[in-house]
Amino acid sequence: MVVVVLLTTGAAVWALLSLAWLVHPMLYWLAQVWLGFQALATYGLRESALLVYSRLAAGDLHGAREAVGRIVGRDTAALDRTGVARAAVETVAENASDGVVAPLVFFALGGAVLAWLYKAVNTMDSMVGYKNDRFRHFGMVAARLDDVVNFIPSRLTAMLIIAAARVRRLSWRDGWRIFLRDRHNHSSPNSAQPEAAVAGVLGIWLGGDASYGGVVVAKPRIGDGGREVLPEDIFRSVDLLTTAAWIAALSLAAAAMVWKWLEAAG
Repeated sequence: MVVVVLLTTGAAVWALLSLAWLVHPMLYWLAQVWLGFQALATYGLRESALLVYSRLAAGDLHGAREAVGRIVGRDTAALDRTGVARAAVETVAENASDGVVAPLVFFALGGAVLAWLYKAVNTMDSMVGYKNDRFRHFGMVAARLDDVVNFIPSRLTAMLIIAAARVRRLSWRDGWRIFLRDRHNHSSPNSAQPEAAVAGVLGIWLGGDASYGGVVVAKPRIGDGGREVLPEDIFRSVDLLTTAAWIAALSLAAAAMVWKWLEAAG
């Protein structure tokens, strides 16, 4: 499955870019930009999280459960107001890496082909990378490959979240402290990295036990948890995501310009 999906994805994107180049080099670069933009999930993640926030703010717990159920893998039918808000903040934090920073990094390294190969790996992990009887062995390769390709982007995302907190004049020092302390409080080597940064910045705790397919999975907590998670924390996490995305994009653009300048100078 992994080999077929990666070969199909890479070949399709390469063929599209090759066809664009044959038509005109400018069309090739436009196709690169369009495909790179499509690999990002910033807008979709932002809108999905804010929908959960608006439902909670309106007192519609049932609607909020349905909305958060579209963006998380856990069972949401029994979540209370705090549980829904916590689930939404967690998925914003984790997908800041999976859906924004990592695609940007791979696009900068290898253009649209590499960005979409990353998206293929991440999608396979989200669909079959579960530790249950059905997918434990079938999805193992996809899950391990996802761990590898996200190792650096997840840590970079945590740094960007802390930088975004500094820009937004939030508790970036607490973000750094909790990141250093709790960044391994997860079975995944990557998921807790940005979650720890967000938990520290917002002064909340994330993680904890969650139900998946009717089975409760014990998870350690991330953060000090000085207060309960509020709907407003969803909005704050989205603000951190957006700011971190801009910092990442501008930093990569600046790095690319410096690289081109050095090539020209050399």
